[in-house]
Amino acid sequence: MKNVLKLISAALIGGVLSIGIWRAIDEPGSQIRYVDTPTHNAVQASYNANAFRAPMDFDFTSAAEKTIPSVVHIRSTVKETPSMQQLQIPESFRDFFGGNLGNNLQQKPEPEVASGSGVIIRPDGYIVTNNHVVAEASKIEVTLNDNRTFNAEVVGTDPNTDMALIRIDAKDLPSMPIGDSDAAKVGEWVLAVGNPFNLESTVTAGIVSAKGRNINIYEDRSAIESFIQTDAAINPGNSGGALVDLNGNLIGINTAIATPTGVYAGYGFAVPSNLMKKVIDDLINYGKVQRAYLGVMIHNLDSKLAKEKNISINEGIYVDSVMEEGAANTAGIKPGDVITKLDENAIKSSSQLQEGIARHKPGDKINLTIFRQGKEKTINVDLKNNSGNTEITKAYKDDILKGLGAEFENLSKGEKAKLGLEGKGGVKVIHLNLGKLTQQTDIQEGFIITSVNNKAISNVDDLIAELKRSNEGVLIQGIYPQNPNQKVFYGFSLS
Repeated sequence: MKNVLKLISAALIGGVLSIGIWRAIDEPGSQIRYVDTPTHNAVQASYNANAFRAPMDFDFTSAAEKTIPSVVHIRSTVKETPSMQQLQIPESFRDFFGGNLGNNLQQKPEPEVASGSGVIIRPDGYIVTNNHVVAEASKIEVTLNDNRTFNAEVVGTDPNTDMALIRIDAKDLPSMPIGDSDAAKVGEWVLAVGNPFNLESTVTAGIVSAKGRNINIYEDRSAIESFIQTDAAINPGNSGGALVDLNGNLIGINTAIATPTGVYAGYGFAVPSNLMKKVIDDLINYGKVQRAYLGVMIHNLDSKLAKEKNISINEGIYVDSVMEEGAANTAGIKPGDVITKLDENAIKSSSQLQEGIARHKPGDKINLTIFRQGKEKTINVDLKNNSGNTEITKAYKDDILKGLGAEFENLSKGEKAKLGLEGKGGVKVIHLNLGKLTQQTDIQEGFIITSVNNKAISNVDDLIAELKRSNEGVLIQGIYPQNPNQKVFYGFSLS
């Protein structure tokens, strides 16, 4: 009886203390803080699986040992964006212009160094990372797990998926096997491997929290967001690192976090490995991603939209409109259709559909199951590129352009008219990789080249011809569309 009374007394005291603590926390303006104290009481935080009848039947050590050697530390030297009015003319070129032009030059800004992670995917030096880790870099340094350091070159990048492929001059590297991200299940254990805060070879554990997640992190409408969400801790510096299953297979590239503080707050996001693999294969084979488009404007179907449109199902992708020259219109898809399957895979969100299409290239054939007027129908679709055809293009028309590390395109008639370049033309820089232009100048994407070495150019063929006529030094002149009246010059060496 005495023991029972003691237990009841202890319970009452514990309850009063719990209510008091709860009320203290619940008071308006109260916060929970971690504080340092000179002395404290501590107990061992041991775990007895048998006591809880929940034995742990998994082991993280094997996956960690397999994957850590394949994850690298990347340091990118990035120049600050200069003023668009800054003239960048080397000493040897100033005689072209005479006068005191050199006195008007602004001092170049100091470069910054960014840090991230990467994953070795082939023994011959191919490493996958995020585009934002290496974007606009003038130098990329890779440190392996065994502390060897290499300079890397950019094979290609894809801002629409935030993927990049770089390469170092090395052989027999420990590459990571690529797994099937489609097979990953919500609730499955995963590890995030990377270099957060420059802490090398860091492993954190969590689960797959969701799949096909769109977090609207990219502003470009062509961007593909269908992330694997995980609660494995991901922090700045983890970008480009590996999300792996317990077999040590790569199922995602860690890319972003959702946080109010800038550090881990419980939500991390990774590009699925199946999408990554398609992007990387294209970059290796063509130097650029061969993106397929369906040519539709879409919305997620929910009960509200289904009621509004008098549709008897509540899941799928509602087709709001179709583009005249797009693949969907050619195949016979109509506004008001609901896409429910891509090939044999059920589609429940627009991000799933976008990822599924992004895994294909122009010319590929797919099957779409649609719901129309109360009936299901399967439609065969021949996918097209953004120009409405099935052409496969390479990033660089000539090797000399590859050395520059830039992709160019001719100006359209509309652009010429808007910029006052009718009858003259010009060549626009549409994408920059690591190369002579980024290493030797501060040129930005969107710059329009109007002359090379004081000779007017009107198209990409003219640009190639003038570059090949140059012995060593090159001076390009042009404008930025946002300030077309301001001439800008860049000088660089081809050697």
